[in-house]
Amino acid sequence: MQFLDEAKIFVKSGNGGAGCVSFRREAHVPLGGPDGGNGGRGGHVYIKAVGSLNTLIDYRYQQHFKAKTGIHGMGRQRDGAKGADVHLKVPVGTQVYDETGGELIADLSEEGQEIMLMRGGKGGIGNMHFKSSTNQAPRQSTPGEPGSEMWVWLKLKLICDVGLLGLPNAGKSTFLSVVSRARPKIADYPFTTLTPQLGVAYMDERECVVADIPGLIEGAHEGVGLGVRFLKHVERCRVLLHLVDGTEENIAEHYRLIRGELAAYSEALAAKPEIVALNKCDALTDEMIAEKKAILEDAAGCHVHTISAAARQGIDACLREIFSVLEEEDEDDFD
Repeated sequence: MQFLDEAKIFVKSGNGGAGCVSFRREAHVPLGGPDGGNGGRGGHVYIKAVGSLNTLIDYRYQQHFKAKTGIHGMGRQRDGAKGADVHLKVPVGTQVYDETGGELIADLSEEGQEIMLMRGGKGGIGNMHFKSSTNQAPRQSTPGEPGSEMWVWLKLKLICDVGLLGLPNAGKSTFLSVVSRARPKIADYPFTTLTPQLGVAYMDERECVVADIPGLIEGAHEGVGLGVRFLKHVERCRVLLHLVDGTEENIAEHYRLIRGELAAYSEALAAKPEIVALNKCDALTDEMIAEKKAILEDAAGCHVHTISAAARQGIDACLREIFSVLEEEDEDDFD
């Protein structure tokens, strides 16, 4: 299924039904009074986060959603039925913005979370409600209130446990394919991954959701390359796994470049727990691995894993640290 993380749609709530002007007409009831019923309310517009979706692709092919108008009131004091509601289903992590994209209307970050996006118009009042001691036969009713309408932006931010970071061709897709059953496109050229890919990693009866984020380049926080469109998907990851290509020369500079982009985009994002791994070590000698590991540890200020996703070397130790950090996060949330 094609991945789509942004969609602009038009939503409209239903108009209220009109009130009815009617009088009771029966044999042997010569003075039947007003009996016009009320109109039904217009349909509401709801939006709900469901766990079975991970893309907004459905909203590429249909952009207009309109709730039904309420049924008009009828004689014999019969009120009109309410108009049918519209229920929009979106992936967990979807945010709803106004037409300009500047005002956040709703943030659906939990499965099953549902909000009323727009309320339908109230139904009109029938003439039976206008009867009084001085007006026994009112011919007055009110129309239903009009519904509301607007364009909104749906923007998806993936919710996962681990976000894979690194420059293009750092081996993120290969890592995801090794630790999970996901099968992202893998090739020996930059920007093989053009959309985020999700997979579930298992180890020691534990599991976590891993997101392969398309490679970042300098200026990504300003929209250069794939830019902020995919940096936003890392915001809701609990742990960052930063992969550095060990076959490159300036590994410290590559590491600092990605960290600089994270800090420029969001201080909160840059403050997330980070695990660093030197990848593609199967292509290096032991002396080169030791040298580059020392350089990267000096730049990152933390322990660096030496792994090879392609050769499946060092993966278990890296996963164990990931699960350890996730458990610490869970304990902190509980406290």
